[in-house]
Amino acid sequence: MADEMLTPRIIAYFSMEVALENRVPTYSGGLGVLAGDALRSAADLGLPLVGVTLLYRKGYFSQRLDDEGHQHEEPWEWPVDEVLQPTDGRCRVKVEGRQVIVRAWRYLITGMSGVEVPVLLLDTDVEGNDPYDRTLTHSLYGGDERYRLCQEVILGVGGVRILRALGYMRVAKFHMNEGHAALLALELFTEELTRTGGQREDAIGRVKRMCVFTTHTPVPAGHDQFPLSLAEGVLSPDHWDALRTLGCCDQALNMTVVGLHLSDYVNGVTKRHSEVSRSLFPEHPIGAITNGVHSATWTAPVFRALYDRHIPGWREENSSLRYALGIPLEVIRQAHNEAKQRLIKEVNDRVGVEFDQDAFTLGFARRAAAYKRPTLLFHDPDRLRRIAMQHGPLQVVFAGKAHPNDEEGKALIQEIFRWSRELQPEVKIAYLPNYDMELGLVLTAGSDLWLNTPQPPHEASGTSGMKAAHNGVPSLSALDGWWLEVPLEGVTGWAIGSRDRGPSLERPDDEDAQDLYRKLEETILPLYYGDPLRWAELMRLTIALNASFFNTQRMVQQYVTHAYRDR
Repeated sequence: MADEMLTPRIIAYFSMEVALENRVPTYSGGLGVLAGDALRSAADLGLPLVGVTLLYRKGYFSQRLDDEGHQHEEPWEWPVDEVLQPTDGRCRVKVEGRQVIVRAWRYLITGMSGVEVPVLLLDTDVEGNDPYDRTLTHSLYGGDERYRLCQEVILGVGGVRILRALGYMRVAKFHMNEGHAALLALELFTEELTRTGGQREDAIGRVKRMCVFTTHTPVPAGHDQFPLSLAEGVLSPDHWDALRTLGCCDQALNMTVVGLHLSDYVNGVTKRHSEVSRSLFPEHPIGAITNGVHSATWTAPVFRALYDRHIPGWREENSSLRYALGIPLEVIRQAHNEAKQRLIKEVNDRVGVEFDQDAFTLGFARRAAAYKRPTLLFHDPDRLRRIAMQHGPLQVVFAGKAHPNDEEGKALIQEIFRWSRELQPEVKIAYLPNYDMELGLVLTAGSDLWLNTPQPPHEASGTSGMKAAHNGVPSLSALDGWWLEVPLEGVTGWAIGSRDRGPSLERPDDEDAQDLYRKLEETILPLYYGDPLRWAELMRLTIALNASFFNTQRMVQQYVTHAYRDR
């Protein structure tokens, strides 16, 4: 007998990575944090939902930075048996002609409603499997194309079969969080082809009614694609035949295209991202549900206590954070000072850079990647130095991992280390290693201003600024992703670039850097150092206007309304 009770109208949420808690390294960045926040809000709302992901015994990686900023990756071993519950769920999946045994572990998320949302973590490190197959659930985003495609077979095909093995026989909706999970739809299509006697259109129609697809990638190169020769070798004969019958992947196995063809509801993660996605795939209707963050998770303890006193029930109804307008400014200032003290201590203890509590502190923490332009701030170092000398002390804290194969991203970390030496003492710079959920909260809560500098249109959404907003930290951001939906310049932060010109697909670094410096020099630093109460008002408005909307409670409710309903 399966050890899971069948829940009517269950929703199965598949994601290659999920951020569950700090000691469970089954995530690398924004996609995983978004997935974890969505599951936490689903539990808060009492939704009948189950999460499906892979168990990564070696995690993403533990980051060590030497004195020159060279990144060294080490396995992140964690106590699986102490954190997860074993289940009786097992299935077999054919990979490269071999039968691979897949078992499931369970992690329970308990919401404020008391409802538990189980997350199933699939594991192939099982006795009886081929030695190579036992490694398929060891490393997140590790290995080569073959390894990645094998992993995606385990997630998509194995995930569907594990659900059935555990008693989830009538899943109402399968939600694919990005294309990594798209093979679940191919598994369902294979089943329906058998059921309908090979009637392609009937099978497609039935699968589409079961599937929801969220794309997070705004550029063609970001979509998972595999050579057809590799796909034929890795997929089972049934799945390969189904893929050819589907007729959507003639040049390569494109996971996004599979998800688009077999889903009744498709969405991007901001309004702008949906527009870009429709330009990439004009034959598909693509809606928009803007991302958010889980409010209680990403609010620092001092601000949680403040909201508990002044906005009772904010955890249950995140939109009530708009009532932050009634919180006294001095109380907000005191709370921020405590959060900033925590950040300053973290910097001084971990990297030995002597940060000052009274100095204006910029925060920048996200994956180290070229399109995020972490070094844009140093485009004109002499001007940056003059700004600090003329308008007040300036210090910058960075964090973020570069993918082990991303040499350009690693070089950016080294460049930041170089500027940290060359710009002192006028500008103090610290780079904190091993960015994770715990450090992310300290950074987003303790900074005075959150910096975001992606090259449009590469930022589908971005959520770190939303976390900062929950702690009253305004943003200075390029006009991309979610920041395009915050139209009030100077009220909850500032834009790099002009809204009057509209979003641009390409913006020169020099132009954006000069605008960044101009905002710091003419507006931001004079306001911060010259009018503390006006700055506190900016913080209060950031909570009331941004945090009250950009949260996963609102996001999940929109999924219920637009994506999970019968169509």
